[in-house]
Amino acid sequence: MAEFDVAVVGAGAAGLLAATRAAERGLRTTLLEKTPRPGVKILMSGGTRCNLTHHTDRRGIIRAYGDQGRFLHSPLASLGPAELVALVEAEGIATKVEETGKVFPVSNKAADILRAFTRRLERSGCHLQLGRGVVGLQPGPDGWHLDTTAGPLTCRGVIIATGGKSYPGCGTTGDAYAWLQSLGHTIVTPRPALVPLTSSESWLPELAGITLPDVAVAVVGALPAGSAATGVPVPTDTRPPVDRGSFLFTHRGISGPAVLNVSRGLTQLADPATAQLQCNFLPHLAPPELDQLLRDRATAQGRKALLGILSDLLPQRVLQVLLSRAGIPPERRCADLSKDQRLTLTRTLQQCRLPLTGSLGYAKAEVTAGGVALAEVDSKTMSSRRHPGLFLAGEVLDLDGPIGGFNFQAAFSTGWLAGERILA
Repeated sequence: MAEFDVAVVGAGAAGLLAATRAAERGLRTTLLEKTPRPGVKILMSGGTRCNLTHHTDRRGIIRAYGDQGRFLHSPLASLGPAELVALVEAEGIATKVEETGKVFPVSNKAADILRAFTRRLERSGCHLQLGRGVVGLQPGPDGWHLDTTAGPLTCRGVIIATGGKSYPGCGTTGDAYAWLQSLGHTIVTPRPALVPLTSSESWLPELAGITLPDVAVAVVGALPAGSAATGVPVPTDTRPPVDRGSFLFTHRGISGPAVLNVSRGLTQLADPATAQLQCNFLPHLAPPELDQLLRDRATAQGRKALLGILSDLLPQRVLQVLLSRAGIPPERRCADLSKDQRLTLTRTLQQCRLPLTGSLGYAKAEVTAGGVALAEVDSKTMSSRRHPGLFLAGEVLDLDGPIGGFNFQAAFSTGWLAGERILA
């Protein structure tokens, strides 16, 4: 007889809810976590505030995932954003919606969110085992045999919720990819996502720390990594690497929500050094509108220096650099701009291309793109199409969304559905 009905591997967002739901159904459930504490990534997320989900309905979450969103219909029907918030608030943790649509605890403490989940886990009767890592698993005639750091364990069904490779200090080191590949699953090449980008542009460090609230960005580059020739599965999601939002200059390159959202477009390239980030620093103006604005100001304030009359559009330090890049002295009077200089300035402000050298990698990536191919998982149950009794949830899947709570929602929803349907 198996030691447990269900073993859940990984006590992150997906694993906590998967184990809770399975145990609440009366199944003898254990949750195995290789680190000394559960939910470490929850604790550090959102600047230790935990962006729980996004203030939208199920369709809004699905749209945010592009082509991958179809996979989330059943998980979100099982546990949508409203149900997730209700689950947390039922544990006495009030939430709030910020103007970006992000949902946080009112306390701004990620520890409160984790406490809500661990309270419910404790009530469910799940047996939590901390510091017990899994090093391999094999199917057997009566279920599953898990090799762990504390000896073997047997169970009738297993849920893999080990996460990806982002923030490896949290314990997410991609352990399960090799196990699942040996069981016949296809692993779409893992790569960092929602990650700051690096650049060789010499003037970027001068602007480190400056945030621009509204910049449109796009990754322009070569072919995705992986091809039929190499035998490496190519990412199937077709979301264009384009976004608009807050933008941050850093000592090593660029960051901010807009950059993080397009970073997957760089990390899936065969050679990131061939890519550029195209930046429109004034996306609220069409190019003819910006040209007209420059002409109007030349007429009204022609004797004033460009740096002064454009300072309402961008910070002066940023303007100085961009004017220099356009070959225009910042002290140049607006009225002295030629038509060609005006057009060059417009292109520099709205089509500025920064050479990219890569990203800050998994150490700074909020999530992992790639993972178990979605076609090999039944989205109605989260069960493997390769092995009965094997379920998968969370970031181990080839499923990644934009910044703003979408990735946590997918992890919680897929985990909940896996716990609901395993051994059903």
